[in-house]
Amino acid sequence: MQLVGFAEWVRYQLPSKQFQTLLRWMVLIVFGGAFGVLVLLTVSGTIAPWTGRFYSLWDTGYAKIHIPIIASVSEHQPTAWPAFFFDLNMLIWLFPAGVYMCFRELKDEQVFVVIYAVLASYFSGVMVRLMLTLTPIVCVAAAIALSQILDTYMVATSPDEEGSKTNGSANGSTTIKDKVASATDSLRSTKSPLVGIYSYLSKSVITGAVTAYLLLFVLHCTWVTSNAYSSPSVVLASRMPDGSQHIIDDYREAYYWLRQNTEQNAKIMSWWDYGYQIGGMADRPTLVDNNTWNNTHIATVGKAMSSREEVSWPIMRQHEVDYVLVVFGGLLGYSGDDINKFLWMVRIAEGKHY
Repeated sequence: MQLVGFAEWVRYQLPSKQFQTLLRWMVLIVFGGAFGVLVLLTVSGTIAPWTGRFYSLWDTGYAKIHIPIIASVSEHQPTAWPAFFFDLNMLIWLFPAGVYMCFRELKDEQVFVVIYAVLASYFSGVMVRLMLTLTPIVCVAAAIALSQILDTYMVATSPDEEGSKTNGSANGSTTIKDKVASATDSLRSTKSPLVGIYSYLSKSVITGAVTAYLLLFVLHCTWVTSNAYSSPSVVLASRMPDGSQHIIDDYREAYYWLRQNTEQNAKIMSWWDYGYQIGGMADRPTLVDNNTWNNTHIATVGKAMSSREEVSWPIMRQHEVDYVLVVFGGLLGYSGDDINKFLWMVRIAEGKHY
C-alpha cells in the first residue's frame, strides 16, 4: 500500500513519459531486490527452501520420482475429469463462457479474472486439493455469464419497425418517395440488420430453462455436501447390490478395542494414514502419524510392513512395538485397505532403504 501511494504521488509530480520510465525501472529494481533477498535468505538457511509440494506443482512427475510420500497422498493426485463435473456441475460450462466475455472489455477487473482463471485451472488440474483455488473464480465467471444471459432474455421491450412506415401513410397520401423508401427498407442488405431475440416464446423458454438449471444446481450442491463432504472419514457408508446402505464401522471398533484392551503406554505400529485417528480415538502412541515431515521414519515403517518376517521382526523389536494394526478390506470389498497402499509402502521404503 505504501508503494502504491508513493507511485501515485510521483505520478502527479512528473510528466507522463518520465513517470512511465521511472515506474518501469522501479518495478524491475523492486522485483530484482526482493528476489535477491529471497535467494540470499534461502541459501543462508534463514528461511526454509521450497518443498517438494511446491516443485510438484510445476513438474507433475517430481513427487513420484523424488518424494513418493507426497505422491501417495490422495489429495495430491491429479484431478480426474469426473471430479470437475461432480463438484462444479453446471458451472463447468458457464465458466469458460464467463471468461470469454471478460475479453470483450479488458479493464483491470476483467484482466484479473482472466489471469486468475488460467492459473487456477492449471493448479486445480495438478492436485485435487487445489480445486479450492478454482471454485471462487468459477463462481465469478459463471455469474458473469448468467447475468449476460438473463439481461438478454428478460428484457420485454421490442423495437418498433413499423412506426416510421405508418406515420408516412397515415393521411392516405403515398408518394413516389415513400414507395422508394419502403422498397429500400425491404432490402435487408442495404441497411444494418436488426440483431436480437424478440420472441416472447423464446424469452420464456430460455428464462425458464435457466431458472430450472439454478434450482437443480441448488439440489446438486445440497446432495454433494450432505453425502460426499459431510460424512466422517472413520465411519464409511457403502451401497449393497440391492441398493440398501451398509455402514462400515470397523475403524471405530478397532480403535475402541485398542483403547479398552491394551496398556496405556502400548506402542502401535500402523501405516501413517491412521496415526492421528489412533492417537485421538484409541489414545495410544504410534510410530508414525499424519505429520509426514519425517520421511525416514515412515520409510522404516514401510520397510517393516512390506518385508519378510525375518526383516520386519528386528525392526519392530528395535522400536519397541507392542501391536501392529493392519487394515484388510477383502471381505467387505473395501478398496482403501493396506493392500491397496502396499505399493506406496515399497516405493517410500526403497527411497531410504535400498
